[in-house]
Amino acid sequence: MAEVTFDEVDKVFDGGVQAVYDLSLEVRDGEFLVLVGPSGCGKTTALRMVAGLEEITDGTVAIGGRIVNDLSPKERDVAMVFQNYALYPHMSVAENIAFGLLLRKATKDVIEERVRWAANMLDLTPYLNRRPKELSGGQRQRVAMGRAIVRQPQAFLMDEPLSNLDAKLRVQMRADIAKLQRDLATTTLYVTHDQVEAMTMGDRVAVMSGGVLQQVDTPQRLFDEPANLFVAGFVGTPPMSLLEARLASTNGSVAVALGGQHIELSAEARARFDAARLEDGRPVVLGIRADDLHRGDKRADLPAIEAGLELIEALGSQSIAYFKVDARAIGIENEAEDGEDEGEAHAAATRANLAASLPAEDAAGLRLGDRVPVAVDTKRIHLFDAETGEPLR
Repeated sequence: MAEVTFDEVDKVFDGGVQAVYDLSLEVRDGEFLVLVGPSGCGKTTALRMVAGLEEITDGTVAIGGRIVNDLSPKERDVAMVFQNYALYPHMSVAENIAFGLLLRKATKDVIEERVRWAANMLDLTPYLNRRPKELSGGQRQRVAMGRAIVRQPQAFLMDEPLSNLDAKLRVQMRADIAKLQRDLATTTLYVTHDQVEAMTMGDRVAVMSGGVLQQVDTPQRLFDEPANLFVAGFVGTPPMSLLEARLASTNGSVAVALGGQHIELSAEARARFDAARLEDGRPVVLGIRADDLHRGDKRADLPAIEAGLELIEALGSQSIAYFKVDARAIGIENEAEDGEDEGEAHAAATRANLAASLPAEDAAGLRLGDRVPVAVDTKRIHLFDAETGEPLR
């Protein structure tokens, strides 16, 4: 086991396309760190540079304190689990698990002992004589995990290993992989585009966008204290509602002007922000989590705004209600751009822009098209600078 360190790492592909910019990041010894971000953000490229499958343009990658830039993949002593399992179809489960040990010329006794150990840990013992085509997707992924762990490498590298599984199986495999990593205490760098996967599995989560590391922290701190608008909008299900707004400050009170409506901040809410940055008229972005919105007639103690109900998603004990308020949502264009159909622009302008998580009984009495009061827990709102995207704290 060993730490994995990126030190000011750049990756530029042929043709001048830069995939990773100045990445500095440490995966601690024994830590499960998840790299997460949308497609094309550079997370898989970063992982492949650790594995030795991509050359490093600039900077250094170290494993266990040893710089590995010029080492072959075999010399790096890491094990990689791929999205497509990469199993040999003509080999049995036992032979697939043992393959890496055979390449390293391990003795027969060592191979048999480690294969039995891995199969027992991954509940694969009944399937050791089967071929991959006779297994389910989850079983194939466990075989790929077994092939990685029998080598007892310094680090595991996992590239979207659950993306080919159905939703129910992904949930089970998330728990299995997290437990396996805790039991083995092996340094693990895990790549995914699924922020739910990242938040439920990682000791820490590193969020990337456009090849740049945006924030790295524990899952809860990412949720509670996003470093910028991108992290705020990416982390959380449903995503945080982000709306253009303006501060209105008079006689010691501060309100957030949202279209023609005002949300007055309580003293407790104002204390969360740098008072010097709450000047009157300042353009801001208001961020509200779905759990911090309520039916106004149920929470008379909170300030409320009027909103039109656009859609309700019933999720059992909870429902997600989508509302439309008179404010521009970040990421939604209100006007037709060059080459954009005017109908598409109009649809974007009228789309729901405020999501609330409500108890099922509260959502049951709502009707689509109604204008209803939506209460805002201002103690938990987020305010971001409209120009820089940084939080006002």
